[in-house]
Amino acid sequence: MDAGAVLLYSVAAALLTSGLWPDPARRALALNPNDQALDEWFLAYATRAYRGDFSLVTGMLNVPDGINLLCNASLVGLGLLFGPVTLAFGPQYTFVIATAVNLAATGAGWYLLFARTAGLHRLAALIGGAFAGFAPGMVAQSNGHLHMTAAWLVPPIVWCVVRLATDPLAGAGHTIRGGLLLGGLVTAQFFVGEEVLFLTAIGLALFCLTYWAIRRPPVRRLGAGLAIAGGLAALLLGYPLWLQFHGPQSAGGGVFLPRFYSADLHAFTAISPLSLAGDESAARLASGPAEYTTFFGWPVLLVVAGGTVWLWRRPAVMASAVTALALCLLALGPRIVAGHEQTDHWGPFALLSGLPVVESALPTRFALAAIPLLAYLLARVVDAALTQTETLRLLVPVAVVAALAPLVPGPLPTQERPAVPRFFTEGYWRSFAPADGTIVPVPLPDSKDPQAMRWAAATGVGFATPQGWFIGPYGRDGRAAVGIYPRPTAQLLKRVAQTGTAPELTDRDRIALRRDIAYWRASSFVLADWQPAHAALKATLDGLLGPGERVAGVWVWRARGA
Repeated sequence: MDAGAVLLYSVAAALLTSGLWPDPARRALALNPNDQALDEWFLAYATRAYRGDFSLVTGMLNVPDGINLLCNASLVGLGLLFGPVTLAFGPQYTFVIATAVNLAATGAGWYLLFARTAGLHRLAALIGGAFAGFAPGMVAQSNGHLHMTAAWLVPPIVWCVVRLATDPLAGAGHTIRGGLLLGGLVTAQFFVGEEVLFLTAIGLALFCLTYWAIRRPPVRRLGAGLAIAGGLAALLLGYPLWLQFHGPQSAGGGVFLPRFYSADLHAFTAISPLSLAGDESAARLASGPAEYTTFFGWPVLLVVAGGTVWLWRRPAVMASAVTALALCLLALGPRIVAGHEQTDHWGPFALLSGLPVVESALPTRFALAAIPLLAYLLARVVDAALTQTETLRLLVPVAVVAALAPLVPGPLPTQERPAVPRFFTEGYWRSFAPADGTIVPVPLPDSKDPQAMRWAAATGVGFATPQGWFIGPYGRDGRAAVGIYPRPTAQLLKRVAQTGTAPELTDRDRIALRRDIAYWRASSFVLADWQPAHAALKATLDGLLGPGERVAGVWVWRARGA
């Protein structure tokens, strides 16, 4: 049964990502191609560790200032884990595989926890694992947010906490080993997905406090184990955390406004547009297709509410229900929005606004931490029906499956994208830039169009790229901002791309170009045929740098011609 459950989740994940499998190099997520390009760059950059480069602050993007990887969702852990795949096939394939593996492995992890640790009926655990791995929020985050769906270490983390809290016969050695294992898992999750770790910590803390208030169990061993885990994690993560918050290119404050990334009250009862039974009109209830985190649907909420009332005497059930409710209330953000209209009522998140770390959180994602709790409630209800009653043995599982049926997701929408030019995939670029030198894509990548970052990703980030899509200290007073203010040459090329017209160049443009080349330490400029306004951009570069060279499907200008 266990192997069958894992196989079932794997098939479901493969079907969900089926639009990308035919040609990962030429296919992209239609709803979020920009974050996919960013993820592919991060996955490719991680392979530099196999060459001895373990830098967490790098100048290979946003040259010469660089970026702080820990201030960005940089996929350090995933990149290292899937590094052999990236080196063998490219980051495009790694992205597709990781997207599928994250969902299947998360579902399998929760299935095993429900079946083996909680002792639930295998069918109940199968249903709970399916919801935990493939809930609308997880499917939505699969649109380019690998760091949010990489939650397969969360079930082992929960298992460690449960073992520390519930084994009364265990001795000091067991507590020490459990604490060390928990500390190791926390450290690993930090590099796999720090935001998931943050949400897990909030969810576990609320659950444990609620459970303790209901049952008042002894907590000495748990406290000792958590202290050991915290000590190990602090030792291992002390430097990375300092680097993230105080190191080079670190950025304070949140980039994304909490009021914009808050859950709409009506979204909780809506069916996700990414589900087979979804309604596209419900999309207006979220900030974007990657943030359908609270689209649980009224059938599931009704079943959960009914099951909680039925099993209210069980402390774990009540603690799960209360914690899930608290997390969903936090997801409403600082000001409650209902039906896309802001109300005059403040949400609980307003009490946390301005607190360190929390100020960078997106409120709607607190609902992601509620998914495993709701999964447990669904599984517990099915288990109770199957094992404790004859009259409801068939009715309850059928009701739960019927409630979940509208949430079954369809394949993620995909679209065609241009292939990375042969100039990069076949190594021609090495003749136009030294190792780790700078190649300037034309136009330069930014948060609105980072697709040229794929060029460096295809080379294993063998060369540096100016600008790009990242978070850095370029806001007011050094606070966090998306990207950097473009330099004069970047602005010029962006205008040409937008207007399709080559401007009349001046000496001022040529002086700015020389300064920008020196600033970027640029070796060459590259223009692909598929770029918008290709003819106008070529004419502009010819006017600035002289006639370009045609090489392997692109136009190249050596920077020394400026």
